Amino acid sequence: ERVGLPRGVVNIITGWGREVGAELVKHPGVDMVAFTGGTETGKEIMKMASGNVKKVSLELGGKSPNIVFGDADLEVAVDGTLAAIFLNQGQMCTAGSRLLIQKEIHDEFSEKLVSKTKKLKIGNGLNPDTDIGPVISEEQRKKDLHYIEWGIKEGARLLVGGKIPEGEEFKRGFFIEPTIFDQVKNDMKIAQDEIFGPVLSVLTFSTVEEVIELANDTRYGLAGMVWTKDIYKATSVAQRLRAGTVW
Repeated sequence: ERVGLPRGVVNIITGWGREVGAELVKHPGVDMVAFTGGTETGKEIMKMASGNVKKVSLELGGKSPNIVFGDADLEVAVDGTLAAIFLNQGQMCTAGSRLLIQKEIHDEFSEKLVSKTKKLKIGNGLNPDTDIGPVISEEQRKKDLHYIEWGIKEGARLLVGGKIPEGEEFKRGFFIEPTIFDQVKNDMKIAQDEIFGPVLSVLTFSTVEEVIELANDTRYGLAGMVWTKDIYKATSVAQRLRAGTVW
């Protein structure tokens, strides 16, 4: 009340600092805590909030599967895939960072996806013509580049991107090219860890049962996407995904 916050529900904003956040979580005058951030921090919040059994709402990241079946409208699905991973430079917990393509359309879909990715304009985020702006910090860019190196070492095929763009206009800002890896295996770090950057992992599948297993083979469960013209297949797959939101 002294700092002008509404009594009862308080959003813990990580920028306030760990000490302030911890006191708010533990304080008996706070009835509920809503937190968006890292998994380890979320675990600590749950522990602290258990002291007086307050309600907790946690949104702790994702490695969301973006499933494209062979009967999907490819042009629409390609555009949707670009938005799912490259909106906000991939810095969204709901980003569709694992693209699961049915094998029969893999080559055609990948060709269209790479072609459109190469046409994305990298630049100042305040410019309305910009498609890809900078990531939030130098630390985040180093993390992105680290995962790109890991992807190459683990044997994934780099289709596009993976570097810091060249040019004077990119020196003021933490820019990185939109990046797509193909031939990714689901046990690779780039397929399991939340990178939180413009890095897409492409995997393939043959059957519905296979893609359900692939999609759910992650420690996250935030979101998912299904592309098909068959409404019955769409709803059936969506119901079997272990995700809080499915588009």
